[in-house]
Amino acid sequence: MGRRRGELSLEEKILTRIQITDEEAFGKFEKECHLKNLRPATIQYYRSELSSIQKTMIELNLNKQMVELTNNDVEQIILHLKEQIKTVSINTRLRALKSFFNFLDKKNLITKNPISDIKQLRDRQRAIETLDDKEIEKIAATIRSQNTFVGVRDITIFILMLDTGIRLSELVGIKVNDIRGSELIVRETKNLTERTVYLSKKTLQQLNVYLRLRGMLETEYLFVNVDDEQFKERGIQNRFEKYRKLANIKKQFSPHILRHTYAKRSILKGIDAFSLAALLGHSDLTVTKRYVRLWGSDLEAKAKQYSTINKLKL
Repeated sequence: MGRRRGELSLEEKILTRIQITDEEAFGKFEKECHLKNLRPATIQYYRSELSSIQKTMIELNLNKQMVELTNNDVEQIILHLKEQIKTVSINTRLRALKSFFNFLDKKNLITKNPISDIKQLRDRQRAIETLDDKEIEKIAATIRSQNTFVGVRDITIFILMLDTGIRLSELVGIKVNDIRGSELIVRETKNLTERTVYLSKKTLQQLNVYLRLRGMLETEYLFVNVDDEQFKERGIQNRFEKYRKLANIKKQFSPHILRHTYAKRSILKGIDAFSLAALLGHSDLTVTKRYVRLWGSDLEAKAKQYSTINKLKL
């Protein structure tokens, strides 16, 4: 009897089509993310982007809950963001908002999905930056000149990423027993599907040097900091930026640039899109095909340059 004296429960609000609060919606959405076993980084991405949307709503004097947004409100937000941030960043924010509202709509927690008709903004395809051989050698020499445990660790990371194209998030999750001969089992993947990548002789030699210096530790993680703890993503990014400056590299130098460089070098060697997608852990061929489109012309030029029959009298 007493329950009728208080506020309606969440289920009762849904029954009466009263919008739930943002706090309730965020809680439900985050719980769903955990149930789907999404990566912590993905969940943090949703938190960050949805929080940014709330700040934009304040700037626009939209005095309402996010769950009360209309299609017109979302269009206002997009136009406002176009004056502040790049198209790629707006699309990143829209993807988070679409995931949030699609979940609420699927669970019948809102009366209308305000973003169902909103499309990603068209953006110019930017050239993908990669490192050339001279830049790679210059960075490698700069790292090796450190002559410290940190230097040995960092050159090992550099060579491993260049040799396999693995993501930074995948690299920091590697454990010592994930290395099995010339194979590396990549477990902390973006799509939650383990895959195997293959290590060259040069990479294996460098890994053996690093492992001898690393020694036996309590942590199972392959790459560690000076306190013998797991080396985190931010630490690697900071080290790469330091080496970029020391080597006087004008281009951006980051773990993702090494991934692009691996892809380009593989394509120039003649790898097919399906094999490259499998090695990179792409869930579909969209990005892989873009790589091939970008660098396929380079491959054609190389093929013509090194043709073996042009000088034959046929």
